[in-house]
Parts: sequence; C-alpha cells; structure tokens
Amino acid sequence: MDTRKITIFDTTLRDGEQVPGAKLNAKQKLEIARQLERLGVDVIEAGFPCSSPGDAAAVKLVAQEVRGPVIAGLARAVKEDIDICWDSVREAERPRIHVFLGSSDIHVAKKLRMDRDTALETAIESVRHAKRLCPNVEYSTEDASRTDFDYLCRVVEAVIKEGATTVNIPDTVGYAIPEEFGALIRRLRERVPALDKVTLSVHCHNDLGLGVANSLAAVRNGAEQVECTVNGIGERAGNAALEEIVVALRTRPALFGAHTGINTTEIYRTSRMVSRVMNIPVQPNKAIVGSNAFAHSSGVHQDGILKDRATYEIVRPEDVGIKEHRMVLTARSGRSALRHKLTELGYELDKDLFERVYQRFINVADRKKEITAKDLSSIVEVEVSKVPETYGLAALQFMSGTRITPLASVRLKKGNEIVMDAATGNGPVDATFRCIDRMVGHTGKLLEYDLKAVTMGKDALGEAMVRVEIEGGVYSGVGTSPDVIEATARAYLNAFNRYFANNH
Repeated sequence: MDTRKITIFDTTLRDGEQVPGAKLNAKQKLEIARQLERLGVDVIEAGFPCSSPGDAAAVKLVAQEVRGPVIAGLARAVKEDIDICWDSVREAERPRIHVFLGSSDIHVAKKLRMDRDTALETAIESVRHAKRLCPNVEYSTEDASRTDFDYLCRVVEAVIKEGATTVNIPDTVGYAIPEEFGALIRRLRERVPALDKVTLSVHCHNDLGLGVANSLAAVRNGAEQVECTVNGIGERAGNAALEEIVVALRTRPALFGAHTGINTTEIYRTSRMVSRVMNIPVQPNKAIVGSNAFAHSSGVHQDGILKDRATYEIVRPEDVGIKEHRMVLTARSGRSALRHKLTELGYELDKDLFERVYQRFINVADRKKEITAKDLSSIVEVEVSKVPETYGLAALQFMSGTRITPLASVRLKKGNEIVMDAATGNGPVDATFRCIDRMVGHTGKLLEYDLKAVTMGKDALGEAMVRVEIEGGVYSGVGTSPDVIEATARAYLNAFNRYFANNH
C-alpha cells in the first residue's frame, strides 16, 4: 500500500529537557542524540542555544558529531537569538533554524506587549534574517490552537512568502480537542494553498492527555511532520510521545495512510536511555514502553495469549525492541498460565501434583503481588518432596512483642478432623513448635533451622528448612510462605509428617 511518509521531529533534547531536574550536559546530549540517530528520527532539535552558553556548546557538539538527521536549534524571533542558533547548528550536515513567536491574542498582547500587525512584522523579519543564514527554516506560530483563524492564516502565508520551509502549528498549552485540531489543520490547508509547497508540522502538548490523539488527528488531516519526545517528556504534562505516534501509524496504516522511517526495534532501548540519563522514571502502565505494556496477569488474557498472541496483543513486543511479552503470575492467573510457566521451568507434573502446586500457588499469590520463577520453583520443590500429610496446616495466628509473652494459636487438619491448640513460648517460633508438639502427641528437638528469602524485595517468599529429632530419629522438613513464621511452621510440620510416614 502506497502511503505518505511522516517526518518525525524529535524535541527530547529541547522541550524534553525543560522538565525540572532533567538538564543535560553536552556529553549526555550527544549520547541521546546518537541513539536518536539509530532510532531513525528525521529531525533532532538539539536545544535552545540562546538559553545559555552551555546549551549552545552542547547543540554545536551534536551538530558536529551526528550525521543523518537534520539538526535544529530553537530561537526566539530576535536577531541575536537567530545568530546564536546559526552559530550552533551551522556545522551540521543538514542544519535548521527553528524560529517561534506567539500568535494568539493573549500571547501577543500579554507576553509580547505587541499588537497583531507588529507581531506579524516581527515574524516576517525573523524568517527573512534566518533565511539569509540557513536554507532550512522552520517557523512556529506559538499557541496556534488559541489563535484567531484569519490571523493565523495571515501569519502562515507571510512566513512562507519569506522562505520558511516548514510551518509548525503548535497546541502549545494542550488546549485542543482531536476533532477540533484535525479540523484546524484541514482548514489551514484549504485556506492557504502555499502550504502545499512546504512541510506542515504540528507540536502538541499533553495538558489534557490528548497530545498523541491531537497529533494523529492532524496527520489524518494533512500534517506532514509531527514534533514529539521520547516517553512523552516535556514542559508541564509533557509532549506527544514519539513511541505512541510511531507505533499507532505502524499498527493502523490503512486508517492513516501514512508511515514513518523509524526503526521501531530501537524504541525500547531509546526509552530506557532517556529515562536513565534524565532520571525520569517511565510509569509502569505507559503505552509501548512501560514495564506492564506487554505484561499479562489476568488468567483469561494469559490463556488467550498462549493460544494466539493476537488475542490480546496488537503490537508484538519484539517489534519495539522488547525481547518477549511477560507472563506475570498473580492470584488472578489461571491453570493454563501456571502450567505454561512450569513447563518453561522444566517441570512436568502429573494431574494430582499439579493441582497441589496450583492450590499452594494460589495461597501464596493471595499475599504476594507477583510470583517469580524462583518462588514457583520453591513451591514445586516443596510439593514434590512432600510425604503423605498426616497433619496439614489449616491456620496460624501469633502475637509477639517486646512487652508481651509470645503466643501462638494453631489449627491443624487431620483427615476430616480439625484440631486446635494454643501455647506460649520464648518467641513466636518456639510458641508455634510447642503448640504443634502438643497436637501431634510428640516432642521434636530442633537440631538445625535455616531461613532464607527465595527472592528479593519486602514481599519475598521465605523458605524454612529444619532438621528435627523425633523419638530418636532425625527428619528434615521444608516450608515456604511470604510469612516466615508460617514457613517455619510448615517446615516443622513437614518433618513430623515424614516421621509418621516412616513409622505407621
């Protein structure tokens, strides 16, 4: 299918860097710029050179070192700014000067202290000056979505006449709604025929969460360049996210009739780098690059994914540089997902053993957010090593503290019978052991006791291993639980069950 190419203008190093605390030095800018080159962006806006000598030097370094993409610098509609910008980008293989000036009445009157005609003349003079220096000039009508339409058309016509090669229509404060913004782009194209001779661009902010939606609406209505940032970072609530726009166009080519030149397999790597260098975490549920974007925890979803990935994945994780979709085992996971994960770990369990593992898995998952491979291996190994249960742990409660006597209350299941008892001790473990001793009718002597975390984190699964002397014989036991006292009780009871299995 023949589709038009959308230019991807990345402003991560300029607008993205305006996030408080995300300021980059020259070396960091170059690192990200080189990755943006690998990603295949068409334009890199490397910075705002007049903002500081350091930023001017960083933009110059990117212009000198990065080849392939156009390297742009931003400048206010002021001669000195434009000169500084040109000095910073002039050594690029393909330099661009990007000039901006407010066009809405509130910007013209309140911020610029001008009237419309003066602002228009300022725009004309700035583009004229930039064009003398650089053949590639972009002009942005700042706050275009709140600008009087007739005046906006006058400005666009004027800057094109002066030689602007790209005209950008920004939704600077994220005010627009997709249907409205798409209509604005369509009406501009209809009213200003000269736009057919230049590149029509959009730059959408995310103040109402509509940055990507507005950008895509603009593409459907004739926009040819989209300005965006990696991870959607930027001023206030951020910008339209590069990865979301690119993957949306890739996923729905028939709808948009458009494509990009982005190497999508570099998206995830780029996202991680920007997050690391700028120290801005990516939210887990972030589309395309969030840690949960390709994670499935619902049993229904997991079952569908195992049968056909297209049931719940419209994008393949490997297409954006993620190695595989992640099957997250939680209390909502079903038997299909559990069996699949067990097979991946090398366990082939018969029906009865699998059911025991599943019930234990559910018991642990109810108290632990996610079950890792190590957790699962520990659960399986405990169940595999189990002997017939003379006694099973039905419930355990305990109280302990620096100023109270530790007390444990235990309920055991013996066949169809439930037995209960309570005991005090030197600590919750000692109280639990004394309680179990009384209920099973034997006294165990603890010879060895080892407790460890199976995985990392505060909700790690605890694994207890014991060796207990019972009636002259030594029996080992193992137990797991997110609660270490419960894990210990299960291990102690496991040792008694071995004793009963050997002596009855």
